[in-house]
Amino acid sequence: MVKRREPTARQMRLATELRRLRETAGLNSRQAAGLLGVSPAQITHIESALAGVSEQRLRRLASHYACTDKEFIDALVTMATDRTRGWWEEYRGRLPTSFLDLSELEHHARFLRHVAVLYVPGLLQTEDYARAVFSSRLPELTPEEVELRIQHRRERQEFTIPYEAVIHEAALRIRVSDRATSRAQLTRLLELSEADHITVRVIPFDLDGFASASSTMTYVGGPLPKLDTVVRDALHGSAFIDSEAQLNTYRTSFRKVEAASLEPEQSREFVHRLAKEL
Repeated sequence: MVKRREPTARQMRLATELRRLRETAGLNSRQAAGLLGVSPAQITHIESALAGVSEQRLRRLASHYACTDKEFIDALVTMATDRTRGWWEEYRGRLPTSFLDLSELEHHARFLRHVAVLYVPGLLQTEDYARAVFSSRLPELTPEEVELRIQHRRERQEFTIPYEAVIHEAALRIRVSDRATSRAQLTRLLELSEADHITVRVIPFDLDGFASASSTMTYVGGPLPKLDTVVRDALHGSAFIDSEAQLNTYRTSFRKVEAASLEPEQSREFVHRLAKEL
């Protein structure tokens, strides 16, 4: 069995779900290996995403673990057997792995939700705005690294699934570059908000007593709710959150943020007024 050198976030999620099924069944890895007729090391490799698992073995494991959720098992099988080489693979070795993992996650998503506090969400950024953001990173990136990240972001923006962004007024007012860049970004935001699959909502400064929009997050809808993922910015890349308890917390948080934001038409009017001020 050839071990993977660098499992993707999707492969890691499959491994995590298989481990959770085993633990819920009250079995240790040695017992699971005995039921499958393999070595305990193989179970360990599968559950650490260092090795793949065939559809037959995955279904046998699910049966041994007494999992009767057919829709969930089918979703895991899809994750295990999908051999699609995504566009993001062209950036492997050229960009941090977290960039590729995020692209893969978005590619397989059913919907995306985003809460933005300091910056306009990456999927809605103009090239000049993105260039200003990447150019401000520490340690500093070379011009070539900046342009590579912009190119990757541009390809991420070619999505057609439902996307809802709740943006705090602070993110709309902060000038990451100059006045012209900010005006162009607000204009672009207005254009994108007219698309059928994109919803933009704004949280204004003058909203009383609201603190739930204090941090940025991306909520990624999986094939089933239990396979959803929350992405948070971390010091060295993105953190992927997938425990059911945490997912429920973030679902509640997003509902509160969404309920407190302006309606889409009011939000467009708000962005239009900000653009006129520039």
